[in-house]
Amino acid sequence: MPQPQVELLFWDGCPSHPQALEDLRAAMADIGLDPDTVLVREVDTDQRAERERFLGSPTIRVDGEDVDPPPGGEPVGLTCRIYRLRDGRFSPTPDPGVVRDALSNALTRSAP
Repeated sequence: MPQPQVELLFWDGCPSHPQALEDLRAAMADIGLDPDTVLVREVDTDQRAERERFLGSPTIRVDGEDVDPPPGGEPVGLTCRIYRLRDGRFSPTPDPGVVRDALSNALTRSAP
């Protein structure tokens, strides 16, 4: 089974990326993926944020797709991202269930 490409993009101005990385690696291990394959990349300039379509820190992508895409029209840039959890609360990291679902969907898409 091919492993999906999993990325965590962050801006050092936000303190939430270590927790997001820990949660992401746990979700990967839970479904049998190698958690050490996460590509962690810092977005440190406005130009890079524009090029990467960076919606804020942390951003997690699986096979190039945001795991929790915001409504359309969100600006890109060096900012801290806020996620809405499934229970309605707000969080500086994505809902773990949303991350697991995105990883599972990527596995389903790549299955023969």
